Amino acid sequence: MVDLDDRALDDDDGIERTAPVWAVFGDLMAGMVGAFVLILVGVLAVQMDLVTSLQAEVQKRQQEEQRRMALEKALAVPLQNGRVTLDNGRIGISGNVLFALNSDELRPEGRQVLKSLVPPLQVYLNERDEMLMVSGFTDDRPVQSSNLRFADNLELSAQRALTVTRAMIQEGMPPQRVFSAAFGAEQPVAANTDEKGRALNRRVEIAPVPKSTNGSGGPNGPAKAGSGG
Repeated sequence: MVDLDDRALDDDDGIERTAPVWAVFGDLMAGMVGAFVLILVGVLAVQMDLVTSLQAEVQKRQQEEQRRMALEKALAVPLQNGRVTLDNGRIGISGNVLFALNSDELRPEGRQVLKSLVPPLQVYLNERDEMLMVSGFTDDRPVQSSNLRFADNLELSAQRALTVTRAMIQEGMPPQRVFSAAFGAEQPVAANTDEKGRALNRRVEIAPVPKSTNGSGGPNGPAKAGSGG
């Protein structure tokens, strides 16, 4: 004969044995919900960072486009004459217009080009906290041995950049607004396999850059020549 107290004990024992299972299940669900919340917060944080980065990139591109359009407007006359080019904010002048082969002596035509550039560039720079980097480039052919003034193309490109810088200062560009850089045969814009390509690589580029760029390298790389003032 089973005593009622024994049954109650058995029932109580059964309840005591099943209660921990529900407690563990509840703890497991709470942990899963907590983990899900943490993951959701992390995903939202990443998405916010992506949105912020995207907005910054869009703003940067808009500023660059506005800057390019302003530069095109300022240089409308020289660009229309076809004596200079404008590519990604860099004003290009053919080396043949500025100098004879292996020479750093500025041609009269080249000085006229620089003279036409100074006034609009002054207006452009006065509207912005920027300055000009004048960069000299050459083709890959060694400097002719008959010219003992330059040890190599880097030295020739440096002197040409300085000549252009000084000419712009003489035409009214404030010295604190312009500095020089030299790249020699580095960064060609065309293949050096024929005269046409080499002529394109013999060039001087003038680029507006932030003031902090001076002394720390321009948009094309580290500057290799000092100020031409």
